[in-house]
Amino acid sequence: MSSITPISPRGFARVGAHSHIKGLGLDENLKAKLAADGMVGQTEAREAAGIIVRMIKAGKMAGRAVLLAGPPGTGKTAIAIAIARELGRDVPFITLSGSEIYSSELKKTEVLMQAVRKAIGVRLHETRKVYEGELTQFDIRTAKHAYNPYQQVPESARITLTTKSESRSFNVGSSIVVAMLNQGIRIGDVVQIDAETGKVIRVGRSEEVAEKYEIAGYDEKPVPRPSGPVEKEKEFVYVVTLHDLDQMQAQARGGFFSLLFGGGEVKEIDPEIRRRVDEYVKQRVEDGTAEIIPGVFFLDDVSMLDIEAFSFLSTVLESELAPIVIFATNRGITTVRGTDLQAPHGMPLDLLDRLLIINTRLYTEEEIMEILKIRAREEDVNIMEDALNHLTKIGVETSLRYAVQLLSPAAEKAKSEKRNVVTKEDIEVVRKLFADVKRSVEYVKQYEEYMLR
Repeated sequence: MSSITPISPRGFARVGAHSHIKGLGLDENLKAKLAADGMVGQTEAREAAGIIVRMIKAGKMAGRAVLLAGPPGTGKTAIAIAIARELGRDVPFITLSGSEIYSSELKKTEVLMQAVRKAIGVRLHETRKVYEGELTQFDIRTAKHAYNPYQQVPESARITLTTKSESRSFNVGSSIVVAMLNQGIRIGDVVQIDAETGKVIRVGRSEEVAEKYEIAGYDEKPVPRPSGPVEKEKEFVYVVTLHDLDQMQAQARGGFFSLLFGGGEVKEIDPEIRRRVDEYVKQRVEDGTAEIIPGVFFLDDVSMLDIEAFSFLSTVLESELAPIVIFATNRGITTVRGTDLQAPHGMPLDLLDRLLIINTRLYTEEEIMEILKIRAREEDVNIMEDALNHLTKIGVETSLRYAVQLLSPAAEKAKSEKRNVVTKEDIEVVRKLFADVKRSVEYVKQYEEYMLR
């Protein structure tokens, strides 16, 4: 049963596999630093990616795409994320695995089209109705995760916004709650909520709260509590994606309260709706009230796509509104799905010929150690030097991914013994408990006759 309780945004903090990536770690001459912006090694690949970023900013990537090709665990996803970081904070970054296009609900081309349009941002300049004020109440209602009963997720919230003139309270839906939590919004922050789209913007920390409750020298400069009514018209700039606009047009009812109380998402978008949205955006661009922001569409495991999907993506690359498409693969010579043809990376040769291909290589022992240090800091794991050396050797013998995966279990093992530092013994214990791929394969071979087929 769900309950209403005040919850700190920190309760939903999650350390992602690539949350430490801030950029490509290049100097002004596009030379890769040994370790910078969360990136380690892969100097040639990072320098090539830096040139790609320059080409994108100069508008010279039309009709082209990028392929990151290399063994598993060699930083392909990290490089794609770093490219998006280098392009700017408003640039959309959408990731999709090749196998995800085979949905039981949507056609393959519809899955790809939605991903493409999610990767194209539109910066709009306009006067809109917003709800603005200092957040003075933030009571979150939680419920069990649909697929994980041990995890609580935000379901809705009761919020109160206060100005110098009035206070107003709202019941808001999960999409707005998640947006607030992701931005670290807490009581005492000044926020804006777009009345039509539900987009949340954190303006800053309220001066009144900062003066009363927070110590001097706070890094962030406080902002005044807004004056006037909570509901007002305000001119501001915000970013949506073409898919957001498609959804609003398809729902046909829009409005703030449909977002608050869960207006259903339209599964498949009519091509006529997309045509109208494109015309609307182009007109706004001509009027000087909008800008197109080509984002990054990262398509991993590209060998899982079939010939129909490749044909569709070739058409996308030629379209007027197209994101920066980055493919990734760890496959060698393999069959192009839907044909009898063998080709490098399982991709049609005519498409490969249009790609800028960046190869990644296996990490050295020193690079693996540096990456493990970064991940330990990111996951707040204190690890002794001999334990780090041992974990590095494990990474060399098995894989970097496996070594990184052992960090958190080892930290939990140390905590269970009332220690806050991971030792070599902790690493060895969790290594025996959790098998790497090679040991798992050996286990399957040993007990193959008992396994279900």
